Amino acid sequence: MAMAARLFSRSKQLCVGRVISQYEHAVPVRFFAKEAAPPSPTPLKGDEMLKGIFYEVKNKFETALGILRKEKITIDPDDPAAVSQYAKVMRTVREKADLFSESQRIKYTIQQRTQGIPDARTYLLTLQEIRVKNGLTDDLGAEALMIEALDKVEKDIKKPLLRSDKKNMSLLLAEFDKINKKLGIRKEDLPKYEEEVELKIAKEQLQELKKDALEAMETQLKREEFKDEEMVDVKSLDIRNFI
Repeated sequence: MAMAARLFSRSKQLCVGRVISQYEHAVPVRFFAKEAAPPSPTPLKGDEMLKGIFYEVKNKFETALGILRKEKITIDPDDPAAVSQYAKVMRTVREKADLFSESQRIKYTIQQRTQGIPDARTYLLTLQEIRVKNGLTDDLGAEALMIEALDKVEKDIKKPLLRSDKKNMSLLLAEFDKINKKLGIRKEDLPKYEEEVELKIAKEQLQELKKDALEAMETQLKREEFKDEEMVDVKSLDIRNFI
């Protein structure tokens, strides 16, 4: 299965290869074990399956709430320290509640959508669809460079490139390595890009929390019994008191 690391970043819109590879080492199946439990030895009936899903979601929800009741969150999207702390809390929620991060979700989507695609061109076009659907932009122009690289390889071999064609796939991957080098993309930098994703998402979520809190307070102050009250600074609110 292929690992399209170029879809990791919503902040820098990371566009990385090795985005095409049918080689087994790319994404271990166990990576997704947290979201896909092993199948039951005996098929579950409809009601039993629904019950299992309900309890799984309920347990994840209660786990998340338990963490949020303990951790202090400051609603200040303009304070890097507050954003970093919120991102840390949400990372803990994901780990304890067994949830995907943004990059894990995208990689899982890629794995599911690209299973069984035989040729490199359809694979690349499918990655493009996933990128667009997830609201990611290709600011680096990597997609065009990758298509150019594929055109070059297919022109040389005089036929469509199949993902099962290891010899010629290696030629394409070599071209992708050149693209990565040209764009300054290094595999070892992926954890840094993932962290940037988390911080950007955390900031966006804090902005939404701030907006919701302000709207709620404005609505409350319109009521007669609160007309003499002053609106408090959202940074002073403690979310734990409202859970």
